[in-house]
Amino acid sequence: MWEVAKLIPKWEEMINALELRQGKELTAKFSAAVTAVCGLGGLGSNIAILLARAGVKKLILIDFDRVDVTNLHRQQYKAAQVGRYKTEALSENLKEIAPYTEIEFHTVRMDESNIPELLKDADIVCEAFDSAENKAMLTNTVLERLPDKFLVAASGMAGIGSPNAVRTRKITNRFYLCGDEVSDVNSGIGLVSSRVALCAAHQAHTVLRLLAGEFDI
Repeated sequence: MWEVAKLIPKWEEMINALELRQGKELTAKFSAAVTAVCGLGGLGSNIAILLARAGVKKLILIDFDRVDVTNLHRQQYKAAQVGRYKTEALSENLKEIAPYTEIEFHTVRMDESNIPELLKDADIVCEAFDSAENKAMLTNTVLERLPDKFLVAASGMAGIGSPNAVRTRKITNRFYLCGDEVSDVNSGIGLVSSRVALCAAHQAHTVLRLLAGEFDI
């Protein structure tokens, strides 16, 4: 039987495979980029994995929470990781999936005082929080105090509604919003894994389009 180690592709093989599927030009742009993912729940954990698979050079992962059993149906964690900090667990999973991606993580609660320092190296910021208050805090801080950053945020991904209601809008030259902009889990509408992942895919794809120089929706 083959040893497991012999079946794992080398770093160079994985990059060559990305270039074969995405083209060298796109892969080069992705591999020069730094993206921050703020919140590592259903949105953020999926966003991070999609960006890593695409070959983004570096991900800055930020969250203060631990993995809970209620997270497992829609977030990119394993049952054995329940109780661990999400930053540590997701970093571990990403290293298995995309060893070519550099990971920096911060196990902290974001606020107006630490956001500029945490996000200073990012080209693009993904907002992936649960609460409307935290979403507004991050959005306002980035747009007002970090004028060189793009922001890709989310609003509305709950329930079993039509997937076609989830969309991406360009709000300003630096601000993009993904979701249906209506559904809210705090209104009693549950979180369904596929719809949350759909919104996360919108955010990840918007990041990749921005890195590719595509700024219109």
